[in-house]
Amino acid sequence: MEKILIVEDDLGISDLIKLNLKVVGYEVKQVYDGEKALKLIEEKEFDLIILDVMLPGLDGFSIMEKINNVDTPVIFLTAKDSLSDRVKGLKMGADDYIVKPFEAIELLARIEVILKRYGKKASTLKFKDLEIFSEERIIKKSGEIVDLTVKEFELLKLLIQNKGIALSRDKILEKVWGYDYFGETRTVDMHIQKLRKKLDLSDEIKTVYKVGYRLED
Repeated sequence: MEKILIVEDDLGISDLIKLNLKVVGYEVKQVYDGEKALKLIEEKEFDLIILDVMLPGLDGFSIMEKINNVDTPVIFLTAKDSLSDRVKGLKMGADDYIVKPFEAIELLARIEVILKRYGKKASTLKFKDLEIFSEERIIKKSGEIVDLTVKEFELLKLLIQNKGIALSRDKILEKVWGYDYFGETRTVDMHIQKLRKKLDLSDEIKTVYKVGYRLED
């Protein structure tokens, strides 16, 4: 289980990030000011740090200067939609920069990409009796391989990676079929029906009225 440190002084935003991270299986630690964050980073190992720029005590840039020798990826999080701030953060060694407000699915996707880049993200996902081997593109149910199409595989992977989060049909089309896909949203419904049937997930893949779908334990 990957360990993520959230350094954010807004309790509401920090708790929301924590909730979304824990839903998809990350271990989370929260801290609310720069001095405590720096001390914690020096004392403990984390797989990734989500670092707000504006913090009491030390700001995010000051913290970044002091932890450049730590081999831990950092995502800067800020309300400042400033190109100069963004460039400064990236030049200091941050791996990504996300501006508030943001969608949970966007933050989760960025975290996954960075963890994979650093070799800290497991290539195997699990959900109940399902195992998803990303590199081999194999699905096993109770140890037995289940044949899925490419899109069914990607759809299942997206649902598991965002477990507990309601995904709109448009968002699913964007993530699974890509921006250049011009099919109707009923395509998503058809693939959801196939997943439910092939993997016996009728109770787990919930329909969210007028929105889309959510995977639940």
